[in-house]
Amino acid sequence: MEPTLLKPAYLDYLRRHGHAPKTVFAFADAQGITEGEFYRQYASFAAIDREAWAEFGREARAQAAQEPAWQGYGAREKLLAFYYTLLEILKNNRSFALLTLGRSQRRQFAVVPTVLRQFEAEFKEFVQEILHEGRATGEVASRPFLQDGYGRIFLRQLQFLLLYFVRDESANFERTDAAVEKAVTLSFDLVGRNTFDSALDFGRFLLQKSHVG
Repeated sequence: MEPTLLKPAYLDYLRRHGHAPKTVFAFADAQGITEGEFYRQYASFAAIDREAWAEFGREARAQAAQEPAWQGYGAREKLLAFYYTLLEILKNNRSFALLTLGRSQRRQFAVVPTVLRQFEAEFKEFVQEILHEGRATGEVASRPFLQDGYGRIFLRQLQFLLLYFVRDESANFERTDAAVEKAVTLSFDLVGRNTFDSALDFGRFLLQKSHVG
């Protein structure tokens, strides 16, 4: 079996049966390949899950960037475009999202499933890029001692929205769409210039004045 066909076959099995195949041998045999041939392509079913999630993220970024207005977007608009595109992809793969996120959480008793590890790593790089652009335009405040932590803020935001999506039972997941808007607005209120920056500027002014005196 071609490497490009093995993953779709596995994802189709997952959707139809509601669980991963019982064994690699049984799945490989059903595909007309040996167990060894499977392992030459993937170390486990979990490895396919991680790759599939990473590809969702890549596809969302690529599709969002193809929008004619993308080049004119600020950091906030780019993140919103990414999230809304990702949600459309996830709506078409909801069974997979429910199965993999739920299974990973149950197995590891963790808030954040490790099935998202590769997906999250690439998302963090994307966020750093748009925040860098945002600092250049002034949309994102430059805070040398704090901005290194911005990546964690947006990573927690991503995790919250994904888990919100898998629990959302509203029509066409309208509540998730609303959650995206509110979460992104809040995050950019935090990283943009705000009262905190005004207080810092005022503090610097007072310090400078006292040194002059």
